[in-house]
Amino acid sequence: MSLIADMARAARLALPTLAAAPTAQKALAIRTAADAIRARSEELLSANAADVAAAKAAGMSPALVDRLALYAGRVTAVAGGVAAVAGLADPVGAVIARWSQPNGLQFERVRVPLGVIGIIYESRPGVTADAAALCLMAGNACLLRGGSEAARSNAVLLDCMAHGLREAGLPAAAVQMVPAGDRALVGEMLAAHGLIDVIIPRGGKGLVARVQAEARVPVLAHLDGINHVYVDASADPEKAVAIVINSKLRRTAVCGSMETLLIDAAAPAALKQRLVTALLAGPCEVRGDAAVQALDARVKPAAPEDWDTEYLDAIASVAEVTGVDGAIAHIAAHGSQHTDSIVTEDAAVAERFLARVDSAIVLHNASTQFADGGEFGFGAEIGIATGRLHARGPVALEGLTIFKTVVRGSGQVRP
Repeated sequence: MSLIADMARAARLALPTLAAAPTAQKALAIRTAADAIRARSEELLSANAADVAAAKAAGMSPALVDRLALYAGRVTAVAGGVAAVAGLADPVGAVIARWSQPNGLQFERVRVPLGVIGIIYESRPGVTADAAALCLMAGNACLLRGGSEAARSNAVLLDCMAHGLREAGLPAAAVQMVPAGDRALVGEMLAAHGLIDVIIPRGGKGLVARVQAEARVPVLAHLDGINHVYVDASADPEKAVAIVINSKLRRTAVCGSMETLLIDAAAPAALKQRLVTALLAGPCEVRGDAAVQALDARVKPAAPEDWDTEYLDAIASVAEVTGVDGAIAHIAAHGSQHTDSIVTEDAAVAERFLARVDSAIVLHNASTQFADGGEFGFGAEIGIATGRLHARGPVALEGLTIFKTVVRGSGQVRP
């Protein structure tokens, strides 16, 4: 019997207890785990420093090292995100809808856990804590498979979660860590139909593409974050520059980073110039079409593939478009249905963009870097979903549940 099958079966045995656990019991486990992360912060930082040193020695890119690295502020944020989940409304058992039929049957649609969730991720050790806390509060068991580059950090975080489970009297099999380093185990997770109910990948394009190609169980994922900011002719220049710079350069390696800037051809020349100059000063490499190249000699010509590239680096492609409809058409042709933003003072133009751009997250006068469950008030997220299943955008507690229909009768039989 395979290791993954053994782990998944143990997780399934834990499900009835988790699904029936009172909110207070789950919250106790999560708060205790958050306290353990805070108490063991020095140990966690030491483990992470060893992970980072090994990653740098192995030639990991600076962008990925940034995802891997923890420091005091990030550890505080991880613990805070976990603790916040304990204070969120428990979705399990919530009644989504009620109705009745003329024959007297009473119907309720009730939220229930998804089941056993497999999470496959790279670099970011904070995912270990976020995913475990969210799965637990939503009544699910989880099998976590982090990357080998974060193995030391993940081990400490997993132990903190296990401590929380023990203190709350919940089954240890609720949160398990799949050993890193053996790629065959990932394949076993993807093939575990009937044992794992949902797979959620969180990492680079190669990982997510493999999961989507090989999985025999449902997948909640996004492949690329080819995100756009469109600056309309009516945009406030101060807002536009601040939003574009933050969207691109606050953290270039996150999936909510802007990759393409679209500028209305009718925008004032001074605004166009200012946007491009601000990016270049970032510093950020700019690859533009002919109109954008004419604004600054430092702009490099954009190749056709640039419009379809997730750089995850200090590089941006920039194009002029004809109004909001030109922006909508460009996003439809090149976007990844992740996150797209419009900067405009024209309410009608904003509503047209928000209604017609078919992305999981659309924003008006705000940075694309708000594509994060914590910023949505979800406490944490387990990932961003861009597909057509039951969850889209930041996947948090509700996204980790499904529903069943409860029917109450008084002896009715069907004629």
